[in-house]
Amino acid sequence: MKSSIADIRKDYKQHSLNEADVAADPYTQFDRWWNEALAAEVDEVNAMTLATATKSGVPSARIVLLKGYDKNGFIFFTNYESTKGKELLDNPYAALVFFWKELERQVRIEGRVEKISAAESDEYFHSRPEGSRIGAWSSPQSAIISNRKIIETNVEQYTKRFAGHDIPRPEHWGGYRVIPTAFEFWQGRSSRLHDRFHYTQLNESWKVERLAP
Repeated sequence: MKSSIADIRKDYKQHSLNEADVAADPYTQFDRWWNEALAAEVDEVNAMTLATATKSGVPSARIVLLKGYDKNGFIFFTNYESTKGKELLDNPYAALVFFWKELERQVRIEGRVEKISAAESDEYFHSRPEGSRIGAWSSPQSAIISNRKIIETNVEQYTKRFAGHDIPRPEHWGGYRVIPTAFEFWQGRSSRLHDRFHYTQLNESWKVERLAP
């Protein structure tokens, strides 16, 4: 017998998050949790939900990969002409969500988005496997196509075009940086009485508050 969707649940009991454990700076807190997630060998640790919205506020979300972070923000890469790229052009704000189920933790980040420099995008692009670089040229990301043969033909053409040569970064592809204005650190607890701490930016400092679960 199939169980009801409503009956699917897990009681979180691994960790807690108390005021004494929370860093005053959210980047320090993220770094702490990030390293613990790496140590725990969390699967796809850098996978994050990226939520964007149109100018009129219609949202969309998808999973992308974090490719770097520091106190300047969180970096990901994509096709500038994709749905998310077009939405960020019209509405340069986004939200990120990391869910590390192995540690029963979630991190939410909200902030302004800007393109990183061409030099930074070039550096990362040239670190990618050749197939991924060819793929950036071959896929008109988010565009409607009649069949997969179109992509396969593009891959063949660009593979021949760049054979024996360095593959340059397409102008339509590069990186974005999410510059946080708010963070939330969520630790799963038993009976859905989770620990949640919210950081709000106040000029050069951060205000930290506990939220009800």
